[in-house]
Amino acid sequence: MKISPEGPILSRRAVVKCALTSVLLALALAGTPAAQARGPQDGPATVKVAELPKQGQETYERIRQGGPFPYDKDGTVFGNRERQLPAESRGYYREYTVATPRSRDRGARRIVCGGPARAPHACYYTADHYASFRKIVE
Repeated sequence: MKISPEGPILSRRAVVKCALTSVLLALALAGTPAAQARGPQDGPATVKVAELPKQGQETYERIRQGGPFPYDKDGTVFGNRERQLPAESRGYYREYTVATPRSRDRGARRIVCGGPARAPHACYYTADHYASFRKIVE
């Protein structure tokens, strides 16, 4: 490496080595579970119905039966403003409350379904008030 008044001058070999290292690091990180489960472009992580909390299983069954629902907000349009779910037209997603034991309000747990009310195309579970979602699978 040479030093000039403008700063160090790297050899062509050093520049290529640095670029290659950056590419390899990016590829290695892309394969980690955290990277794979993060964004809607890869699809959210999944959760089986049987793995949902008991209250989540009950809510999921109510959705399949078309109700009745214990909360006034159940079945209302979910706007997907956080863009955590795949992009769809307004009105496609609807949200349902998953009861949280000992909570004075609706709590943070929800199931959001897209498509027809009784036969949704996909449903997603969030335990952290829309910060993350997992697709519900049978």
